[in-house]
Amino acid sequence: MAYRVVQWTTGNVGRRSVIAAIGRDDLEIVGAYAWGPEKVGVDVGVLAGVDPIGVTATNDVAALLDLRPDCVVYNPLWPDVDELVTILSAGVNVVATAGFITGHALGEGRDRILAACASGGSTIFGSGMNPGFANLVGLVSTGICDRVDAISVLESVDSTGYDSPETEMSVGYARPIDDPALPEMTQAATAVFGDGVRMMADALHVDLDEVRFEAAYARTTHALDLGSWTIPAECVAGVEASWQGWKDGVKFIDLRVRWRKGRTLDPDWPLEHGYVVEVEGRPNVRTKVEITPPADFVATSFADYMVLGMIITAMPAVDAIPAVVAASPGIATYADLPLVAARAG
Repeated sequence: MAYRVVQWTTGNVGRRSVIAAIGRDDLEIVGAYAWGPEKVGVDVGVLAGVDPIGVTATNDVAALLDLRPDCVVYNPLWPDVDELVTILSAGVNVVATAGFITGHALGEGRDRILAACASGGSTIFGSGMNPGFANLVGLVSTGICDRVDAISVLESVDSTGYDSPETEMSVGYARPIDDPALPEMTQAATAVFGDGVRMMADALHVDLDEVRFEAAYARTTHALDLGSWTIPAECVAGVEASWQGWKDGVKFIDLRVRWRKGRTLDPDWPLEHGYVVEVEGRPNVRTKVEITPPADFVATSFADYMVLGMIITAMPAVDAIPAVVAASPGIATYADLPLVAARAG
């Protein structure tokens, strides 16, 4: 039996979700939500850049829910609590890549989502590469330890080719380096990493005393042309953010990002070009995840390589659909689901 799926938006990540679902015999796309009016009535396959599949996108939410899908693949840039409540209250499960792990970053919206899950008997699961899969790698890395004293997960990348000014400017890029509003902006835009801290603590059975946030910035000494937007000289072109879970005066969990653009950064932050997990315990464990293209990957520009970024964001949610449909109602995390892996055959 194939799970009936509604695709919610067909942007950069949504297109990869569509392509992945088309390639699986256990998933059937029965509908799609069109975020922009120009996409209404267009075949979902065409919107994803592949052959038509005989399903057209619509902005009629009621009509999509009337299809009685098993799951919505929710891929907008940011979560909309009203949308999620509508979907979940209708008894439809959700897998999301849009800033959702535990829902704590949504404030009172989390309570509304929990109530919607209860009334609809539905489940919501949020993931992506980071936070999400990277945190799962961190948890797995503790599996050979008989004691865990602290754990950190670092995302360290050059995102020059990632052309998404709406999301990137929200964390502080292109702002004057001395702008006093920077920490508050970055904290708001990366709040879902606080969810990741809570999820990992829950999985490790640790009751945290508090969750803290810290940030640092680097400037570019020359203007950077990033295609659809520009970072002026002396403005932010490097962002570091750290979400920390503290217990008994000790920083037990540290989820950090170090993002930079271009070669004119001051200070000139070094990069790991991937994801690094470090577990302090017995024994200490260091795990590094690097993302590289396959041998048959064709790219003519750096921006083409960003397709890989969309794939690794979409797939943790898509691969979780069977487990989420089978899960108990409520907010589910990796601590609640069985092993989530790719469908290779």
